[in-house]
Formats: sequence, structure tokens, C-alpha cells
Amino acid sequence: MTGKSHLRVACVGAGYFSQFHYGGWARDARVTLVGSCNRDIAKARETGLPAFDDLARMLDETQPDLLDIILPPVAHATAIRTALAAGIKTMICQKPFCQSLDEARTIIAEADAAGARIIVHENFRFQPWYRAIKTALDAGSIGAVQQATFRLRPGDGQGPRAYLDRQPYFQEMEKFLIHETAVHWVDTFRYLFGNPSAVYADLRRINPVIAGEDAGFVLFDHADGVRALFDGNRNLDHAADNLRRTMGEALIEGTKGTLTLLGDGSVQLRAFGTTTPRQISPPDTWDGFGGDCVFALQSHVVAGVLDGAPLENLAADYIAVIQIEEMIYRSAREGRKINLEIP
Repeated sequence: MTGKSHLRVACVGAGYFSQFHYGGWARDARVTLVGSCNRDIAKARETGLPAFDDLARMLDETQPDLLDIILPPVAHATAIRTALAAGIKTMICQKPFCQSLDEARTIIAEADAAGARIIVHENFRFQPWYRAIKTALDAGSIGAVQQATFRLRPGDGQGPRAYLDRQPYFQEMEKFLIHETAVHWVDTFRYLFGNPSAVYADLRRINPVIAGEDAGFVLFDHADGVRALFDGNRNLDHAADNLRRTMGEALIEGTKGTLTLLGDGSVQLRAFGTTTPRQISPPDTWDGFGGDCVFALQSHVVAGVLDGAPLENLAADYIAVIQIEEMIYRSAREGRKINLEIP
């Protein structure tokens, strides 16, 4: 954004997760929050910002440089179209982006035609442990990668009250584990290893009170013979004082060593043929969500808008995650490996 040194940001959505968005924006010295919109205006007022229950009116009265869309997928297309009509040129939109691949492609085309850009709020790749892992991989610290495994174990899926205290709509999602949760690791694996060439999925529902799947395995084929496994079960836990910090544990194994992500957010490297690992990234001390990854993503976007830095997670690139998600569900339905064609 040539000639600007400050960013006016408005937000639509004031549900549970929005607290991390508002808190992150408020800590950025180059950002001014100008408004909050929510269909329940009382929740918008709780943010302490000028409150609205009509998005078009908020955009007209506050004239933001950027709109942060903190809404579920069913509301994404309408919010983006309202912003485009108001002349907004930069938007961040929560994941999972839109309701389907076709809707996402249509919205991206409409944004492109209006000269606008959408950044998908996929924040897990901005968690400090994955940044540390990426740095180690790029440095060749474990040699040629052969296998990676992430074991999702947040322990929040048992019993009739599963998810009700925090995000009750989880119980009603017909596509749950993959569409809501595993997409984080679809994108993280892409960040670490590039787009996969094939997927195989075996999914199941364990808790009968929810509509969608809550456990399963997804195997990804990546370039250079790398195999990545997402092993997810929301009913089980892992060793951590905060089960939502990393939501599980990871191993990334190469010819010269192994990287291990622990539940405290630390990353260890054990050289091949040795028994004692060394810590390459310390335990997480942030008491909010995910190693402060929301703020890290927001800072990344501010640098992109104000300084012209390259942006990750542009919607046109993120469309690959939606394509992969669709093929995961297809693999589970058909019980076979699905080859992918992703640029």
C-alpha cells in the first residue's frame, strides 16, 4: 500500500476465536482497529470498538484498509462480496475458506476482477515450532526427509458435551475432522514439503453425538519420496499442560536425523545414530492460542500490505488445500489412493 505507514482494520465476527484476532491487532503498533461487526451486536460491543450489526454500514462509516473476516464458511462469500462492493482491496478470511471448491473459485475470480486480494487465515504454518522445523529442513539438518507424522490428540472430543463449551457448531458439522481441523496440517505439510501428489484416507466417527468424523488416518505422497501421515483422534490426548498449544506431537525423520515436536511446543533434533537429542526451539511460553500464531500471521499481512513483502496464504494458492481436502473425502468414500493434479 504505497504511501501508507499505518493500517485501518475492521473485523466482522465476534465469536469464540475472534478474541485472538482482536487481541493480535490491538498489539500491532502499525494498526488501528476501527470497528467490529456481528449479527448479535452485543458481542460486537464487548470488543470495546465501534459496534455494528450491518457489515455494509460498518465499511461505509469506518473506511478500513483491511477487513478481517472471522466467520464460519457459510458466511464467507456474502461477507467478501459485501466488502468488494464497498471497494475493500485487502481481506483476511478465516479457514476453512468458503463452503466448496466451486464457491471458493468463484469468489477468487470476483476478487481478482475487482483488483482485490484475499489472504486465508491459516495460522498453523505461522506457529513458531513449524517455522523452526522449516528452518532446520531448509538447512539440511536431518538430511533427506523420508517420513513425517503428526498425531493429533487434543482430547476434547469425548462425551455428550464435546465442543459445546467452546465451539458448539462442531457437533453439527457433517464434515469435521478433515474440514475443520486436519486442513491445518494439509497446509502445514504443503509448507514443509510442497504439494502432495496423492492421498489415501481412512476416516471414522467415534463419538456418536457428533455428525461428522472425529478420527482417522491420511497418508500423503510428497515429492522426493517423502511420505507424511496425519494421524488424528480428537477423543485422545497427549502429554501437555495445554492440549490446544500444539494439539499433538510430530516426528520428521531423515537420513541424518529426526526432528521431534513435543506438546510443550519445543522442537528437538536427534542426529542419526545417537541417543541424545538437542533442543533447537524452546518450549512455548505464550499463554494464548498456538504460540501466538494469530499475531504472527497478522504481522506478516501488515508487512505485506504496508511494506510490499511477499504474502503467504493468498486465496489463489490456498485453493490447493480445498482441492486436497475434497480428494481426502473421496479417498475415504472409495477406499483407495487418489492421485492429485495440483500445480
